[in-house]
Amino acid sequence: MEHVVAAAVIDAHGIVTGWSEGARLLTGHAAEEAVGRAAADLLAEELPPLPARAWTRPTLVRHRDGRHVTLTVTACPVLGPEGEHAGWALTAERSSGPEPTLAGRAFQQASMSMSVFDPHQRYLRLNEVACKVMGVSEDVLLGRHFPDTVQEAEHSRGFNWHLRHVAETGRPIRYESWTGAPSLNREHAWTTEMWPVREPSGEVVGVALAAFDSTEQYLARQRLALLNEAAASIGTTLDIVRTTEEVVDLLVPRFADFVSVDLLDWVLGADEPPPVPDGEVVLRRVAHGSAHEGTPEAAVRLGGTDVHPPFSPPARALREGRAVRMQAGEPDFMSWLAERNARAPEGRRFRSGVHSVIAVPLRARGTTLGVLVGVRIAHPDDYEADDAVFAEELASRAAVCIDNARRFARERTTALALQHSLLPRGLPGQAAVEVAHRYLPSGSTAGIGGDWFDVIPLSGSRVALVVGDVVGHGIPSTATMGRLCMAVRTLADVDLPPDELLTHLDDLVTHLAAYDDAGEDVAELGATCLYAVYDPVSRCLTLAAAGHPAPALVLPDGTAQLVRMTPGPPLGVGGLPFEAVELELPEGAVVALYTDGLIEDRDRDVDRATGELCSALTAPAATLDALCDTVLKAVLPEEPSDDVALLLARTRALGADQVATWDVEPDPARVAATRQAATEQLTAWGLEEAAFVTELVVSELVTNAIRYGAPPIRLRLIRDRSLICEVSDGSSTSPHLRRAHAFDEGGRGLLLVAQLTQRWGSRQTDRGKTIWAEQSLEPE
Repeated sequence: MEHVVAAAVIDAHGIVTGWSEGARLLTGHAAEEAVGRAAADLLAEELPPLPARAWTRPTLVRHRDGRHVTLTVTACPVLGPEGEHAGWALTAERSSGPEPTLAGRAFQQASMSMSVFDPHQRYLRLNEVACKVMGVSEDVLLGRHFPDTVQEAEHSRGFNWHLRHVAETGRPIRYESWTGAPSLNREHAWTTEMWPVREPSGEVVGVALAAFDSTEQYLARQRLALLNEAAASIGTTLDIVRTTEEVVDLLVPRFADFVSVDLLDWVLGADEPPPVPDGEVVLRRVAHGSAHEGTPEAAVRLGGTDVHPPFSPPARALREGRAVRMQAGEPDFMSWLAERNARAPEGRRFRSGVHSVIAVPLRARGTTLGVLVGVRIAHPDDYEADDAVFAEELASRAAVCIDNARRFARERTTALALQHSLLPRGLPGQAAVEVAHRYLPSGSTAGIGGDWFDVIPLSGSRVALVVGDVVGHGIPSTATMGRLCMAVRTLADVDLPPDELLTHLDDLVTHLAAYDDAGEDVAELGATCLYAVYDPVSRCLTLAAAGHPAPALVLPDGTAQLVRMTPGPPLGVGGLPFEAVELELPEGAVVALYTDGLIEDRDRDVDRATGELCSALTAPAATLDALCDTVLKAVLPEEPSDDVALLLARTRALGADQVATWDVEPDPARVAATRQAATEQLTAWGLEEAAFVTELVVSELVTNAIRYGAPPIRLRLIRDRSLICEVSDGSSTSPHLRRAHAFDEGGRGLLLVAQLTQRWGSRQTDRGKTIWAEQSLEPE
């Protein structure tokens, strides 16, 4: 209906006697409402006396919905049978001139789309914006049913439903929608308000609406929502690759049809950041994503490097330190796209329609890490200034997460390397126990912990087993662990009993906390330690603990239990004693020392975990190494939250045929007899080659014990991987090497012992001291 013309007939008394459909469309009054009424009632102005001839003039008519409508009216007189004046025949059409009233002009010129419908969803009035949105003039739409003027679509059905709902219920509605329009080439956000138009009687005679194009506000809210979502979804792990993948997942397809994240190579390593180059830039592809499955637009494979020329968006973004936007038609854009198509022609068809690209540098803490690139293909809008602001804000947040992951990876690598350098790589050879061990660093974001273990050979074929844990994570705890590990080795070399060793270690931690520059960290972290000494001759295991879990013991008959002992306070508490426990073990018993990460966790019951540990230790295993794997698999959760150190030791015993002991009278005359007895024992053992050195060692050590020591005096020879000569006496005075002068009669004995043996030393005992010396029996 492109043009509406109304027709009406008025009798000589001014009463309407005829009314056309066109008149209804222009005025809103149906024929049954108009016929029989005075024509003056339908006018919004008082007309001057009309001439008796035909006339044409603009006339202000009152529409049924109450507004005023200007119509161009043409009137022709109607004559009766006698030629008398019988009335008027009128035709009218909408006036093409300006609105005659201020209210009409305000409606017509409103900046939002405004329309009026009758209760049956037929157009009664549209303003200029509404006509522009619909893409046609008002005359084309007036009187037409709304569904007949739009394409069948979900948003059209929803709009019509709201019109009917307001007309039927008489209640206003306000709603938001994201829809297109006949004259618009893209979808827009609309905030629409509909309200009923009523007669004075309250009858609903129409529905008016105002629709505000809120696209900019909608997009701003979408960008803000993306930023809020980024805060929760980016950086959930401290893994660089996963963090970049989270950025891609967030932006595709809502912000771009294709997104890539490329980083400078040093970010993925341990190097210091170099300056950003001015020319070509080499970047490594870490993550990309696309609205198409398989990311066919990508010209670079994941993990591969790409050289970006100076004019390309990534190179410019890195060089300028800001977001760079390019649109189709720009020379640099076309050159960049051509280079992409030449590099990966198989993806060329998926790049067809690329019309806008944005490249944003990833900068955190003043350091450039890489670049984020977004490409729009199906998305209709080019990147605008607001998109650049959003992209820079998002890239800034993402860069901080990437830099956090980089720093964490670097610190973790450093701490792990430091810890591995401090842990024993190859356990020293000794005959007292067979050992196997495992160390599993935690994969948690807290970083590497301070767990450690050690196996230290002692004199007399004994061995010390150590396991400890510095509470905390990262390099500080690893450094503290290194200090404690070295301190334990030093104190073990002095051959202190376990409880005394822990007392000295406790004093050391206390001093570190009080005087060292890093003392605050030590005091905050704290530490635990378990120190055990096993003697294969007596088969005695002596152990003491400082706040550390008790070890588990598996006997040869297959029974397993925790060792009953008093754990003592953690290191650094100070002022409290440590208690040692002694156990006599059969040969073949397995002692399991471990850190708390094996049995303790937020979601685990410690008693249940220790029960699982004891059960796993009794499982059949071909070797101790296999038993280590069995224990870890049975006891540990899938993702341990703390470091785990496990040390298994299977005891051995030295039989009576490997040990010879003599009590020595404190008489110098008995030295020769003692020396002779030692030589005979060596002959019985088949060690005649060691007889000469052994005679010298026995003679010197026994003579010193008689001369400078105190009864009782005892000589012991132990045949193990080495030949050990021990002389014990009741004095606590320890000997020491000294330089003898040219005319001195003595003072060269210990020097001679030190030169002839592999190593020598002394240790304090409950009854005095023991001087010992070892000769290697391994073939040279």
